[in-house]
Amino acid sequence: MKQPRVRVYMAMSLDGFIAGPNHELDWLESPPAGPLLPRDPEVLEYDGFMADVGALLMGRRTYDVVRGFGVPWPYGEKPVLVPTRRPLDAEAPATVRRVEGPIQELVSQALEAAGGKDVYLDGGDLIRQAADAGLIDDLTITVAPVALGAGIPLFAGLGRRYPLRVVSHRSYSSGMVQLRLEPAERPTSPG
Repeated sequence: MKQPRVRVYMAMSLDGFIAGPNHELDWLESPPAGPLLPRDPEVLEYDGFMADVGALLMGRRTYDVVRGFGVPWPYGEKPVLVPTRRPLDAEAPATVRRVEGPIQELVSQALEAAGGKDVYLDGGDLIRQAADAGLIDDLTITVAPVALGAGIPLFAGLGRRYPLRVVSHRSYSSGMVQLRLEPAERPTSPG
């Protein structure tokens, strides 16, 4: 039986931002030319990634942004754990629950909720906390050929160096590059 993993699947600007200063993602909707990610057996597409995911651990700001899209809840029946001290909105999907605690506890709760499948870790702050704690198993980062100049960073603010090993990479006519990465080392002690 496959060991469940804690995984990141993210798009990032060339200058390291996962969203603009006001959480805008419009820079992802219009690549310079060609399809966002063409069909290719080497590419980890979102649907393929989500097929292995049993639960999400999603930052509160990310949750609020997704709720603000005005579309049906995109995660179906998958449990979504949202670390926050504030109450969730009254119309939160039934599969969403508020959680609190240190990152190790949050990841443990998400792995339990995933029922033997992978956990999708989403949200810059949570990703940085999990990276610092050595809790991420793999990252898929698609880099867009645009510099935003400001925004929500992916890695800025880490508490330590975070060496990664490139497992695979693919480039596309749109200028996008998908990197599949894994931690090069695991810390021997917290932080």
